[in-house]
Amino acid sequence: QVQLLESGGGLVQAGGSLRLSCVASGRIGRIDAMGWYRQVPGKERELVARVFTIGTTNYADSVKGRFTISRDNAKNTVYLQMTSLKPEDTAVYYCNVRLSPTIAFTFRDYWGQGTLVTVSS
Repeated sequence: QVQLLESGGGLVQAGGSLRLSCVASGRIGRIDAMGWYRQVPGKERELVARVFTIGTTNYADSVKGRFTISRDNAKNTVYLQMTSLKPEDTAVYYCNVRLSPTIAFTFRDYWGQGTLVTVSS
């Protein structure tokens, strides 16, 4: 079992910055990727940013140039530095960890409880 603890959400003014953190604990095994997703009511959860253990990153087009994802592998922690925030960034942000396949399992996804980011206009 894997637990994810998120922090850093809050209320900020448009144009401001916020930094999200997520630490993974438990029976982690090999991590394929850690990342951040967000969701607003009535819409599907969408990828914001993801970093693979191999080093590759990818971002949603809407956040490129504004958000930066980073990871401390030794601490099983992933960060999302958000700058130039816009009201449309308002959402619940969820931390995600994807574990690499084992002899017994395929890829497995674990999710945090979510942290609310509200950007005022």
